[in-house]
Amino acid sequence: MEKLILLPVFVQVLLTSVVMILMGRRRIRAAKNKEISIAAFKTMNLTGANEQVIATSRNFDNQFQMPMLYLFSVLFTLQLGLADTAYVALGAAFVFLRVLHTFIHIGTNNVRLRFNVFLLGCAVLWAIWLRIMWQVCLA
Repeated sequence: MEKLILLPVFVQVLLTSVVMILMGRRRIRAAKNKEISIAAFKTMNLTGANEQVIATSRNFDNQFQMPMLYLFSVLFTLQLGLADTAYVALGAAFVFLRVLHTFIHIGTNNVRLRFNVFLLGCAVLWAIWLRIMWQVCLA
C-alpha cells in the first residue's frame, strides 16, 4: 500500500512540472511580444501581461499551497503506518481535482467552476486530515 499511496504524489509532481514549463513558455512569449519587459521579472511585476500569463503564474503558485498540505499528509500517513486503500483513493481524488482545477484555471478560467472544484478538493483534503487525526487520537 505504501507504494500505491505515492502514485497520486507522482501525478501532483508531474502536474506542477507541466504548469511550470507552460508558465515559462507563456512568460517568454509575452516578453518577446513586448507585453512585459525583462526588468519586470526582477520583482515579478506582471502588470501588462495577458490573462494567460497571469493565470498560469497564479496556478503555479497554487501548486505550493493546498497541495503541500496533501504532500505532508502522505508523509504522516507513511510515517505512522496508516497507508490503506482509503488514503490512496482520497489522494487520487484530491490530485484529480487539482488537475481539473488547473485545466480550468489555465484554460477557460471559469471562476465559478474553478472555485467549486477548489472547494471540493479542499473538502477531500480535510477528509484526509480528519481521518489521520481520528486514527492518531484513537491509537
